Parts: sequence; C-alpha cells; structure tokens
Amino acid sequence: MIWAKEETMSREEIEAIQLERLKKTVSRVYENVPAYRAKMDEAGVKPEDIQTLKDLRRLPFTTKQDMRDNYPYGLFAAPKKALRRIHASSGTTGKPTVVGYTAADLEVWRECVARLAVAGGATEDDIAQICFGYGMFTGALGLHYGLEKVGAAIVPSSTGNTEKQLMYMKDFGSTLLVATPSYAMRIAEVAKQIGIDPKRDLQIKSLVLGSELMTEAMRQELYKVWGEDVNLTQNYGMSELMGPGVSGECLELNGMHINEDHFIAEVINPETGEVLEPGEKGELVVTCLTKEALPLIRYRTRDITRLMYEPCPCGRTTARMENLSGRTDDMLKIRGVNVFPSQIEEVLINTEGIGPNYEILVERKNHSDILTIRVEVEAESMMDSYSALENLESGLKNKLHLMLGLDAKVQLVSPNTLQRFEGKAKRVKDMRSGII
Repeated sequence: MIWAKEETMSREEIEAIQLERLKKTVSRVYENVPAYRAKMDEAGVKPEDIQTLKDLRRLPFTTKQDMRDNYPYGLFAAPKKALRRIHASSGTTGKPTVVGYTAADLEVWRECVARLAVAGGATEDDIAQICFGYGMFTGALGLHYGLEKVGAAIVPSSTGNTEKQLMYMKDFGSTLLVATPSYAMRIAEVAKQIGIDPKRDLQIKSLVLGSELMTEAMRQELYKVWGEDVNLTQNYGMSELMGPGVSGECLELNGMHINEDHFIAEVINPETGEVLEPGEKGELVVTCLTKEALPLIRYRTRDITRLMYEPCPCGRTTARMENLSGRTDDMLKIRGVNVFPSQIEEVLINTEGIGPNYEILVERKNHSDILTIRVEVEAESMMDSYSALENLESGLKNKLHLMLGLDAKVQLVSPNTLQRFEGKAKRVKDMRSGII
C-alpha cells in the first residue's frame, strides 16, 4: 500500500516542488534568522541566487555546533508564540540541541511518519506497541502520532520493565512493535527466558525499527527470533531535521525512501564538502523544505550512506538512501586504520557460537592503541570447554583481522554478562580520551 500520491510523482514533478519550496525556505531563513543571514553573507550568496536545485550547493552547511552556539532558539525562523512543541537531544556533551514545531510542522511530521509506517507494513488494523522512551526524545511521539494518523491503536508502553512489555504484548494482542533493533532483540531474549516464544505466542507481524544503525547481520538475527515472515523495516530521522519521518524502508527492503517533497538529500565527501554523484558513498546532508520553526539548510548529519534513484519495485519513485554503514563521528582511528563498529558487528553476528551482544573497548598502552572486543558466547556450557573457547577466539581474531586490517583482542564472556540497552545501544568505550 502507498499512503500518498507524492510518493509516486515523476522526477520532474519532485524537483519542481523541491525548487519552489527551497526558494521560499532560503528567503524565509535569510529574513528571519540572523545567524543564517551572516553565514550566507560570508559565503557571498543571496536568496535570489538560488535559481536551480544545483544552486543549493552554493549555500553554507549547518552543523550541530551551529545549533549549540545558538542555543536555544537562535536558529528558529518562527516566533515563540507560534510554537506548539519543543523537543531536545539528551545533551550528553555540552548543551542539548533544541528543536521546535509549529502546528503546521506537527501535521507534516504526522504525514511523513504515516507514509513510512505504511511502507513498512503498518495498517489501520494494527495494535502498535511503542517501546521508545517518551519525553524530550522525538522518536516515541513521532511514531505515536504518525501511526495514529494511519489508524492504528497505540500502546504507549515506553521503555523498561521488559517482562511487563511482554505481558502487554501478549494480553493486548499487539501486532506492531516500535523499538530500537537492540531492544527488539532484548525483548525476544527476555521472552525466551520466561517461557514465551515470540514466533508462536505473540502476534507481532511488523517491526518498525529505528534510532540506531541496524546492520543486515542484525536483521537476520531478528528474523531468527521474531520469525522469517514478519515485516522488519527500519526508518531514519533525527530530531534536528524532524525526528523520525525523513526516510524509511518499504517491504522490498531496497533502501530507505526519502520524503523528497519535504527534504532534499545530498551526499558529500566529508573531508572536502564536495557533492558526490548518485551511487557514491559519503556523508548525508539534508535540507528541510517545509519546516516553519526550524528549517535547517544543508545539515551535516554525519551519517554515511549513498543515494539511489533507480525505480523501486514497490511503485514509489522517491530517491532512496542506502541503509547506513556508520557515522563519521563514530569512526574509530586505531593505529592509523579507520574502524567502524558496524564492521565488527557484522563479523560477530555471522560467527556461530556467540550471541548478538558485544562491547568494544579501545585503550592506549605504551603509546599504542589496543582494541578489545568483549562478546558473549551463546551457551554457558561452552565456558567449561577450554578447547572450544580457544578455537572460537582464534577464529574470531582471524575474521576481525581480515575485516579490519588490524589485530584485535577477543574476550569471550558468559551469556547475560554484558549490559543490555532499552534505548540506543552504546557499545563503544574509547578510553584514550577519557570519554566513554
């Protein structure tokens, strides 16, 4: 099912809408946001210089630091009296990033999420259990109102108390689960511990996952516990741009369709800022076309992907972004080698005998970087077999070396030893800078 006609427009129609909205947004920002006006003046570009979509690249980038420098309302293009909602990031380092919504923004948000939820298999008959944390985080309320717009019944169970989550899921007959990939895995893990088989005893037909990167290896692990026939899709967004609703997978699992009438996506070389051609991998940059309160222009997301414009079998004509392969700010530089956590996860999940939970530790000893991977074995009985552990550890070291191009230490630990996460998984501890 396709929710909106805008998802099937021709490329010419899409680009005509984008150009019209881009011109209006740039003019509005220039007139109402002094910080943007200063950046544009410094770059030597005026609103009237934007005559084609290619002129977008003449505009300066916006970064998270710009939002922090103008905390809390300095980048807003609407007066405070027009705001109907304010959200903020967790602000674990420095000031949080603050985002706002007018009444029109909230309606656009609901519409964008409804499209992506339907693309992922959601229907008006669903009972949708939302296991994102409610509060300043945009994920829970974004999916909540988007799924309500589709017509689904909402179970706003938030995070925590996984056994109670399972009780709701079973007693209410929940058919759609909203969660991070790691918490969806944790729910299935706890279910098995208390004698519930997610495939047999629950009615979940669709998993709408987001808020953290999901590798294809993790997707396959989720199929194993939730069932090969479930709709298992991920969607993309961030609070600075809207929250969830920027893009999402359809059931063809052919990349994440972008709501192009509301966003323009570019991919750049993260080092030079050069715009790359379709199909080339780099950093995603997004421009908001319809936001009233906070219309960010050329926002550097730090997420790594590529753009695809080939037709999708689902019938949607919008551009798609490849599922994320990491973030430029998550990349670890270890002994001169660029390492992404997703590379390590792919090796671990594709190794028989270990579970999906792991921890990455980076330390510096004697002026040298030490990479240690802690991972749980699948069965406690393996901890009693020295030869089995030795073989598993040796095999993992070899696979990691082939994937990463450097040596890593491997520590095998008992099941249920490592920390579990209900929100975004935090699997990397980089001790070199003293920041965890």
